[in-house]
Amino acid sequence: MSSPLPEIPPSTSEATPLPPRPRAPMALVVLATLAVGYTLWAAQSVILPVLLAMFFALVGNPIIRVLQKLHLPRLLAALLVVLGGLSASGVLAVQLAGPATEWVQQAPQQMRQISRQVQALVKPMQQANLAAESFARAAGGEGNRKVQVVRTQLDDPYKALVRTPKLAASVLAVVLLTLFFMIYGDSLQRNVIALIPNRQQKRFTTEILRSMEREISRYVLTITVINTALGLVLVGVLLLLGIDLPDALLWGTVAALLNFAPYVGPLIGILLMLLVGFVEFRDPLTATLPALCYLALHTLEGQLITPIVLGRSMAISPLMLILALMLFGWLWGMVGLLLAVPLLVCIKLVLSRLDGMHGWAKLLE
Repeated sequence: MSSPLPEIPPSTSEATPLPPRPRAPMALVVLATLAVGYTLWAAQSVILPVLLAMFFALVGNPIIRVLQKLHLPRLLAALLVVLGGLSASGVLAVQLAGPATEWVQQAPQQMRQISRQVQALVKPMQQANLAAESFARAAGGEGNRKVQVVRTQLDDPYKALVRTPKLAASVLAVVLLTLFFMIYGDSLQRNVIALIPNRQQKRFTTEILRSMEREISRYVLTITVINTALGLVLVGVLLLLGIDLPDALLWGTVAALLNFAPYVGPLIGILLMLLVGFVEFRDPLTATLPALCYLALHTLEGQLITPIVLGRSMAISPLMLILALMLFGWLWGMVGLLLAVPLLVCIKLVLSRLDGMHGWAKLLE
């Protein structure tokens, strides 16, 4: 029998394990997160116009591609899309300015009317509460109470005068940035890819960016079309209930805009429809019809139409949606609520395309 082969001692490179990659301390990660959050809040006057312009450019990119297939130059196609959007927004603003102003002017009177209707419904409960308070006050010996002084603050007209040019400058910046993103977005993307030295990495990055841009554009455009259709259907329902066309257009537009913010927007919409019902109708049961119709339309859209149209790939966890709405709403207000879902979808698509990040993308589902 042959003698066994001698064992080969392991080499130093195999025996010595590689040192672990250094990790940043948790305190440093927390500080960096707080710094990024503060920067996003402090620089919102610069960040929000850019994000809104990118959002509108993503809505218009599929339309520009269709116009380019009709042999229109990208510059002309972008101009047509921007001018068409501005014209539609201007016509809608002119139509809604009158009803919105009337509602704002009549709001105190309407609120008093609604309060009288509500008081008539809860009058027995109020009487019971007053009797209980009188009994408790008599038992506790609280005959006299200190007078509370309520201070009112008048609006400063100078602040409104200063705020108007800033708002106009922000709107103009959004329009110009949207036009530039539509025209020069592709060339900017090519210039960024040209900075990558490796050819294989260039091809991989190009495929990722194009697929992401296509999917995000499809998502944003689809959501916009669905919300617009929801607003139009609500306009028709309000007309059938006997509400005038200008008021129906106003609340249909508000419902379409609120639907960009899931859960929070529809909840506000239901409260607004209850307000509209109590203003327009005297009967309490009839007054709840606008809110019930809106709730039925939103349930049909959220549970059936949107999942079928978008599919499972764009599904987001309701918990993550609520957290994103809270975060971006706290940072940027109403604009943050509008942009929360598109930004969350962008983050999910980026994570799903990167190696080693699929688990984080699954976490958002």
